[in-house]
Amino acid sequence: MSLDLRVGIGYDSHRLVDGRRLILGGVEIPFEKGLSGHSDGDILFHALTDALLGAMGLGDIGQYFPPSDPQWKDADSAIFLARTRRLLEDNGYRIVNVDTVIGLERPKIGPYYNVIRKRIADVLGIEMGRVGLKGKTAEGLGPVGEGLSAEAHVVALVERIEEQAILREKHGRSHVQYRRV
Repeated sequence: MSLDLRVGIGYDSHRLVDGRRLILGGVEIPFEKGLSGHSDGDILFHALTDALLGAMGLGDIGQYFPPSDPQWKDADSAIFLARTRRLLEDNGYRIVNVDTVIGLERPKIGPYYNVIRKRIADVLGIEMGRVGLKGKTAEGLGPVGEGLSAEAHVVALVERIEEQAILREKHGRSHVQYRRV
């Protein structure tokens, strides 16, 4: 049996600005500023989307959800991630795991750690144990450290699957098995 594993890397950053909600990984976090952007500015979902598209060699988020398109104005970035997941599945892949890092001086994401991981897992249709999340500060360095922006880094591992319907007469029922190719 041969494995067809692919890795994608995603990155996104946005300025922190007044008058916006702070959305990270599909979770609203109370804070006096939010992330700028055409959509909801969710850097974590944007980086996840890019990582999955990259793993499949299918370009980047801007090709599918361009900021010039008014339909994406203030859109929930979970839409981007869910559509990318469907594209991945339609191309015969499944998500093995994702590992994410949020660079943000404040607020601390620790209190939202499991809520964010669960939201990511739900949108991607994977177990929460397949979602890594880390919050990092920049120790006062650069725009992130100065509290002017936030960034997200993501690595995603996907695997090609082959669906085989295997009919068995065990207790009068058929079932489908998946196997790696």
